[in-house]
Amino acid sequence: MKNALVSIITPCYNSESFIAETIKSVQNQTYEHWEMLITDDGSTDHSIKIIEDFISKDNRIKLFKINNSGAAVARNNSIKEAKGTFIAFLDSDDVWLPYKLEKQISFMVENNYALSFTSYQRMNESGELLNEVVKAHQKLNYRNMLSSNKIGCLTAIYNQEKIGKVYMPNIRKRQDYALWLSILKKIDFAYGLQEILATYRLRNFSMSAKKTEMIKWNWKLYREVEKKSFFSATFWVMCNICLKIKNR
Repeated sequence: MKNALVSIITPCYNSESFIAETIKSVQNQTYEHWEMLITDDGSTDHSIKIIEDFISKDNRIKLFKINNSGAAVARNNSIKEAKGTFIAFLDSDDVWLPYKLEKQISFMVENNYALSFTSYQRMNESGELLNEVVKAHQKLNYRNMLSSNKIGCLTAIYNQEKIGKVYMPNIRKRQDYALWLSILKKIDFAYGLQEILATYRLRNFSMSAKKTEMIKWNWKLYREVEKKSFFSATFWVMCNICLKIKNR
């Protein structure tokens, strides 16, 4: 099982500045039994050419193309094509540390975990590391996760032989959050590996605007995906806001 195939799910849209670094971080993994399934969502830059250059030298990388349908559809297309026991997630502007898969797959196999995640660090758009680390919780259940998304998408791995292939809902934002909630309805806990094994790239945008957007999309998630009542959705949105204020 420690040599089981890992399918890496990577959506791509106009990522010519970052996709090469992302792919190289996968190729540099000490755990070599993987396939990287990149679904391009209608890029208009040089992303596809860069990916095809890598494919010409490494047949573990596979490219699929769709017509600008959004990140959820792109990720789900790669999940559909996945042949691995484990489903891992890595966006086209983020990177993994070299021991990420080796340590996390061992962590899951040795403990018989169906869903795991790790700590990660942040970098700016230019790739400079920031003094910001998001430490993984030891374990999370469905209720823990309702207050906020505590799993970094670039760190998550689930075992599809244990729980089946689980797809993201076709919503514009918070698809990964919805996926973890969906999985946590099937299992008791997701387990966190405390070690920093990935790096998340912060892109240039207005942080205040993003926070406002996240409140809106959390509301839609609670109401339309999780089917919470008006009062329940309001409660969880307020919990999310309070946590953000507390963690400032």
